[in-house]
Amino acid sequence: MDYALENSSSFIGKPASELPTPAFVVSLPVLKQNIENLHRDVEKLGISFRPHVKTLKTIEVTRLMLAGGKYRSIVASTLAEIRGVLPLVKEGILDECLYGLPIYPGILPRLTELRKSLRIQLMVDNEQQIAHLEKASPQAPWDIFIKLDVGSHRAGVATESPALRRLVERAEASSAVQIYGFYCHAGHSYAGRSQNDAEDVLGVEISSVLDAAKLLPADREIVVSIGSTPTAHVAAKLKTAVPGNIKVELHAGNFPCNDLQQVSTGLVSEAAQATYVATEVCSVYPDRNEALVNAGVISLSRESSAFSGFGQVVGHPSWRVVRLSQEHGILGTEENNQTVDEVFKVGQRVDLWCNHACITAAAFFVYFVVDESNIIREAWIPWKEVSNFALDEPAFS
Repeated sequence: MDYALENSSSFIGKPASELPTPAFVVSLPVLKQNIENLHRDVEKLGISFRPHVKTLKTIEVTRLMLAGGKYRSIVASTLAEIRGVLPLVKEGILDECLYGLPIYPGILPRLTELRKSLRIQLMVDNEQQIAHLEKASPQAPWDIFIKLDVGSHRAGVATESPALRRLVERAEASSAVQIYGFYCHAGHSYAGRSQNDAEDVLGVEISSVLDAAKLLPADREIVVSIGSTPTAHVAAKLKTAVPGNIKVELHAGNFPCNDLQQVSTGLVSEAAQATYVATEVCSVYPDRNEALVNAGVISLSRESSAFSGFGQVVGHPSWRVVRLSQEHGILGTEENNQTVDEVFKVGQRVDLWCNHACITAAAFFVYFVVDESNIIREAWIPWKEVSNFALDEPAFS
């Protein structure tokens, strides 16, 4: 078993500097502030909110994102996530979950079982998916979101494609599904570098889902779901007029944490990053002006951002993770006036901002939650996929 997980409770009340490394650390004050900021924007707009639970896959963060039941829908992309939120259904603060991948036959039996405990909605972007749903002979029609591709080219059907109209017509004619709404995710918004960039993408999102909604009768009640964390940061700038029959909801996942990818967009500050990876210096190499820390690909991933390297040293922004091996991270700098001996010593604790919090968090079995003084107050256990067949309980309870 993972040492940090097995002994997590023993670190409560201790400073984060005493954690075994590498460790994943969450600043609760920063995380709460990030969530409150987005909730405030959503409330001002008078729209709904559907958090994605993919980043910090824990019941504690999900409860915060739902504001204790003020918002009652989520997006989840794994069975472990869906099973993990079932206690919130029992608490009476969660009603429905959108499975975040276009539906495929292999997942249907398990989603059908989970449907007994929670309203499950499906993502559809191809007529073949509807045919599979019809073959499965559901007892009641599945609520579906039709996924639109608004520029990220990951999943979805393009709004200008004739395939969209055919898909809508196919869904309307089927007894196995009923169109709940249209959904888009502007993943390419991460490449933006300014508020104007994010606002432009947000405009494309809302215009795309509204155009798609015109394929249905004008009096049909429908949900249009837009968002990504960068466009969620500028949601307050949403000005598009929306017909009365359409309900707008915003979805986002990374926003409680933020990371160097988000800082790269110019929409959040470095201080708005709620997570970091705690490491130790294993060795220093004056001849090449580099240091070695005990966090490599397994801990940090190879995700990139507009900042060079694979992570940034907290408090020493010119020093970055310049190379990675499986368990090794090499710290280097492009500044000629700093030598490694001046900054790092063997055994020194070094905290790293990560490029992509979602991928980094997935590498760890426990999240150590600290207060404003960096004292550990809680240990959160993320949902992990233990068994494909344990459908009656969360992966961790």
